[in-house]
Amino acid sequence: MGALRGFEHIIREHEPLAPYTWLRLGGAAEYFAEPTSAEELKELVAQCREHDMPVRVLGGGSNLLVRDQGVPGLVIHLGAAAFSQIAIVDNVVTAGAGAKLGHVISTAVREGLSGLEPLVGIPGTVGGALHSNAGTENHDVGQWTESAEVMTRSGDLLVHGRDDLRFAYHFSSIDELVILRATFALEREDRTELTKRMQMLWIVRKSKQPSRDVNMGRIFKNPMGLRAANLIEQAGLKGAKVGSAEISDVNANFIVAHTGTTSNDVLRLIDMIASQVNERIGVELEKDIEIW
Repeated sequence: MGALRGFEHIIREHEPLAPYTWLRLGGAAEYFAEPTSAEELKELVAQCREHDMPVRVLGGGSNLLVRDQGVPGLVIHLGAAAFSQIAIVDNVVTAGAGAKLGHVISTAVREGLSGLEPLVGIPGTVGGALHSNAGTENHDVGQWTESAEVMTRSGDLLVHGRDDLRFAYHFSSIDELVILRATFALEREDRTELTKRMQMLWIVRKSKQPSRDVNMGRIFKNPMGLRAANLIEQAGLKGAKVGSAEISDVNANFIVAHTGTTSNDVLRLIDMIASQVNERIGVELEKDIEIW
């Protein structure tokens, strides 16, 4: 650990990454760090840059597949309380990147603030949601984002205001190394009605997804005006398997990793789906899952 000397108290070597992802697959990180503050994170990033060590940031792991051979360099996990704080002033919610998106939504609704509730049931953290502009066909987190504080790959801190940010379907202009926190400007609404709407949205979303009792992950973006799940079904692939990886019979845009599945099984199944949908339906699917 010579390149990261002085951080022994927050770094683990050869940390298995599978438990941090929804698919529960993949190898280990060469180094794994959970900094306790922004200052510690900044020092850690600076030292990695000095030694030319690759750095990745791990969020909630809902849209991540780690290859079987693992990940070289350092993986940073913002699991400490310092990165998960949520505060509300008037109609503005400030949330740390490590805060669960669902927790931010429920906190806002409890305070009578609307805007984010259509995203209920979308997994992951605030940082991950901003990085990919998580959302549905008609709503996304970027619509309500007022600012984002980030850390560059050189360790500098920047704040992007609303005019600096660009969002589109599953796209965000934020591409710095780390998102530290974000602010969301929401709208006042009766909390009772808001709570009822959030609960109904939650029920509908959960009915369209495989159970969280299984290891699974959403794979493709929805092409403009179409649904990836419907295209996969039309290609006759619902229930198809490679090894122990199987296309879900609840939602064909999810892959279920049964016992014995490897990351390579999932990668082969992803490639098969993409090629078959293109060949049979004439649509090119774009991956919505990040592969390390």
